[in-house]
Amino acid sequence: MRRRQANIIFCLIMSAVLLLTACTDAVPQNPTATDKNESSGTVKMTDVGTPRNETLIVDILNGRQADPQSMNPYMPGSVHTSAGLHQLMQSHLWEIDTVKGEQIPNLAASMPEPLDNTNTKFRFKVQEGLAWSDGVEFTAKDIEFTSDLVLKTKEFGFNGFYTSMVKTMKAVDNYTIEVETVKPETRLAQRLGVVIYGNSFKILPKHIWEKEDPTKFKFSNPIGVGPYKLKDRDPQGYWFLYEKREDWKKSDVGKLAGEPIPKYILFKSYGPEEKRIIAAIQHDMDVLQDITPESWDILRKKNEFARAWYKNFPYATMDDPCQRGMSFNTSKAPYNNPDVRWALALATDIKNVSMATFGGMLRVSPIQVPPIAVLQTNYHKPMVDWLKSFEISGGYKPFEESYGKDMVDMLKQQGIKDLPANNQLVDTFGIGWWKYDTVKASELLTKNGFTKKGEKWHKPDGSPWQLTINAPANFEIQSMRLAFAVADTWRKFGIDVNVQQMDSATFGTSESTGAFEVGSYWPSCGLLPDTTVQMQSWHKQYVVENGKQSPGNRNRWSNDRVSQLLDDLQGMKSSDPAVIKNITEINKEFVKELPFIPMFGTSKFVPVDTYYWEGFQTSENAYEGPWWWWSQFKYYLPHLKPTGKK
Repeated sequence: MRRRQANIIFCLIMSAVLLLTACTDAVPQNPTATDKNESSGTVKMTDVGTPRNETLIVDILNGRQADPQSMNPYMPGSVHTSAGLHQLMQSHLWEIDTVKGEQIPNLAASMPEPLDNTNTKFRFKVQEGLAWSDGVEFTAKDIEFTSDLVLKTKEFGFNGFYTSMVKTMKAVDNYTIEVETVKPETRLAQRLGVVIYGNSFKILPKHIWEKEDPTKFKFSNPIGVGPYKLKDRDPQGYWFLYEKREDWKKSDVGKLAGEPIPKYILFKSYGPEEKRIIAAIQHDMDVLQDITPESWDILRKKNEFARAWYKNFPYATMDDPCQRGMSFNTSKAPYNNPDVRWALALATDIKNVSMATFGGMLRVSPIQVPPIAVLQTNYHKPMVDWLKSFEISGGYKPFEESYGKDMVDMLKQQGIKDLPANNQLVDTFGIGWWKYDTVKASELLTKNGFTKKGEKWHKPDGSPWQLTINAPANFEIQSMRLAFAVADTWRKFGIDVNVQQMDSATFGTSESTGAFEVGSYWPSCGLLPDTTVQMQSWHKQYVVENGKQSPGNRNRWSNDRVSQLLDDLQGMKSSDPAVIKNITEINKEFVKELPFIPMFGTSKFVPVDTYYWEGFQTSENAYEGPWWWWSQFKYYLPHLKPTGKK
């Protein structure tokens, strides 16, 4: 089913491309707009009225924004995550250099300094000379105000997590903050700063927000400390135009990295994938977000200026620090039963799911931390012996090491050349996964009162087993396609599966409020060997009833041992060898109960068009990864250079 859908997408794109080519070839006397502009010396304009050679056009990762006026970062449905506000205007206390794997000061001017030996009192300095984009000076008072607001506003989803960590955050003067925590914290900068894509602690301008009701204020005319300001937006939510601040030197990027080069940045959603590919072929988009392998194959053949992370197979970067799989709301029957979750894992034909999802260009993961290179070294590879000996009901050993070899054999049959071999298999395809064993899956279900009538499974109460998978709609392409591929294999097993696609706001809110049974989500992330901060949200203290916004632990999974191990980690520094040991034990608990079935690390086909702009990062120019939707995006911009094309 999924492969047929991929073929349909391929045909749609090819049909559109061929039509475009035919129309161009049929009227040679009428050159394209770009050709006209190049020959006449005039500058091509974008459809929002800016010079094309001064405008960087970026795809919106999660597509059209349902409410383009909603820019309150603490309330659900906000625009802030991927349409430019997060990347260009909002700023965090600490950022991360993903190449060096270390945090760096941003709005803060220093890392937190302990004031005594309790690890509950800290001080850090704030950058001087910064200003909000309306010209008002940025000071420690803004940080103190934001902290107080989050602490007292229970309607904020972040409130529960924040109040469990911070007791007070006070401005000693305009450039000094002192923090007192609820309990000892050895990773304050990681908890309140960026370790992957951003941080939920968003600093707000006191002079604006102190006049508003924070639960109703949309912040429709946002200001930030980043180097750009919002110039215009589409009332329907399809595009957002940003302009470089005249006082960019007073922005975080201006102060710490220099001038960002593009004068304008247009975040735009062209809609379905075929339209986005055509836009890139026509040089109407510079940075693409998620696309499929089929689309990349077309783009690289039709646009000589297109570049991906690697020049050859697998083209996509495999080191995105979140992994994809099937996530359960474990407070809802029958998904509150680990045997049922394990049955679904064993009913998953993972190799064919990989082929249907991303043409086999995926690195498999059987444990909770993602299979990026550094975490494979620290966790995946060292855990192979334990995984091989691990048993579930009846002494059954579910782990299978042959995934990499099997994938190479399948890809060879597809005509793919220059595939990895021997020691490269694990580095490319992962350490292995669970057996595809529908007999054992059936045994687990039968043991728990399920019955199979004809070809269909029925739940213990006798009703047909109907399962809905929440999935993204035309964004986060890997997770979207994964949902359909998994649905196919579970239907084959005898479950009535529906895939419910959602826009980004609904998709995220459904996870947060528990309005899902199974979702193609990614609750498992990590970039540094110490993944404590990412794992902390799985603590049982963050479990809330369905219908309420979750401050963490959106799977509603309560595990006493995991919670105790997380508590123990709080007193350890990242450099303590016991950190790796504790996180390994947490990984084992996840394997035993599978509240989330990790399937693959994230492979990102996020190519660029170098027709108007050059200097983008690639595997050969890796000053950062291609994380266009992360908060670090604004720090890429001083590296870009116009090519001179008009």
